[in-house]
Amino acid sequence: MFKKVIIAEDFEEFNLAVEQTLKDLNIVNFQHAKYCDDAFLKIRKAIQDNEPFDLLISDLSFKKDHREVKISNGDELIQKVREIQPDIKIIAYSIEDKSPRIKSLFDNAEIDAFVLKSRNSIVELKKAINVISTSDQKFISPEVAPSLLEKNNYEIDDVDIKILKYLSAGTSQDEIIEIFKSSNIKPNSKSAVEKRLAKLKDFFKANNTIHLVSITKDMGII
Repeated sequence: MFKKVIIAEDFEEFNLAVEQTLKDLNIVNFQHAKYCDDAFLKIRKAIQDNEPFDLLISDLSFKKDHREVKISNGDELIQKVREIQPDIKIIAYSIEDKSPRIKSLFDNAEIDAFVLKSRNSIVELKKAINVISTSDQKFISPEVAPSLLEKNNYEIDDVDIKILKYLSAGTSQDEIIEIFKSSNIKPNSKSAVEKRLAKLKDFFKANNTIHLVSITKDMGII
């Protein structure tokens, strides 16, 4: 589990919620910054002191006020932090739901998790922290995951999610096909379902179906 965390968040109510989440996970060494500039300076100083943070939780949007800033948003902060501390784990925690912006963070800044601020965000934040602290897997909030998971023109769609959910419930492949046919969900042929499963395993680098279900559960997709 993480030992030293920094939170970049300008709204006090969200900051308090994140702090309580960390306490619930027995993480007591954390700092908070309301400005991206301050967060960056704290992270840089921690590196210089040879006591680096091992997790950054950052909002993306910061409200402008009287203070002039060099780093105006979380996207810039995350990118700059990644440059000076490549191994730090990063969670973007935001109301942002536009896939191009989120996808850019995963592709360019290599964030480890994106948690959407929503009704279930605290539960998802805890899950994200647990996942990325114990593995190299990524975590994406289920609400935005389908639109982000693209590879070679392959996009995870509602049918893929249904297949994964049925598999996680212990439903066999043949049973899924019959359910699809009776519910008029297409494609529902054996070859089509097998191809989708093969693509999903390839996309998530899963060794088998059980591994596939485990990965997608950990990522919060199902």
